[in-house]
Amino acid sequence: MRYIHGAVGSAYVPKLLGLYERELNQYIEQACALHFPLIVDIGAAEGYYAVGLARRNPHGRVIAFEMEERGRAALKQMAQLNEVTQRVDVRGKCELEDLQCALTGADRSLVVCDVEGYEEDLLEPKAIPALARAHLLVEMHDFIRPGITEVITKRFTATHHIQRIWQEPRNRSDMPYRTLGTTLLPGRYLDWAVSEWRPVRMSWLWIEPHDSNGAST
Repeated sequence: MRYIHGAVGSAYVPKLLGLYERELNQYIEQACALHFPLIVDIGAAEGYYAVGLARRNPHGRVIAFEMEERGRAALKQMAQLNEVTQRVDVRGKCELEDLQCALTGADRSLVVCDVEGYEEDLLEPKAIPALARAHLLVEMHDFIRPGITEVITKRFTATHHIQRIWQEPRNRSDMPYRTLGTTLLPGRYLDWAVSEWRPVRMSWLWIEPHDSNGAST
């Protein structure tokens, strides 16, 4: 994936190094193997997942919600840079009715969600029945809304298998490149390069429908 000169609301260098949110790699690979016809990315920022998943899923359609204007501009630039503009539909802030509209008619879909606690408002299967059939990868924000992981888990436990994924530590040993230059750099520079600057130890939920192909039982 070709990248623009900066990130929106997240660490930039780890994305260039291929380390960003590495804890999710196996789940992203699992999702790509399922060939979803529809991918909905909520809180898409500059498009790390929206554009990346469009590239990895050439027959899929991506709806990318991003509330910040500069994020949407960067996302459109990323889509153009990676020649996926025709398959990435960039939209503004996602409300309950917007998500319901995006998922209407989709038999199989993947929802990627990173909305700083607003997932409690959006991910409501009673209001959006299509969520009962969707796969979801959700970044949790209990430090913003205490107990939100328990709330989301209870909403989906009857219809989905749920796995919690914890952020792993980062340090200079994670640097994927070993050159004379990295050897000469102070260690704190390498620590900075691989850090994602999280406020607390983060976690994600991988939520798979019980009755879907490829889902865990």
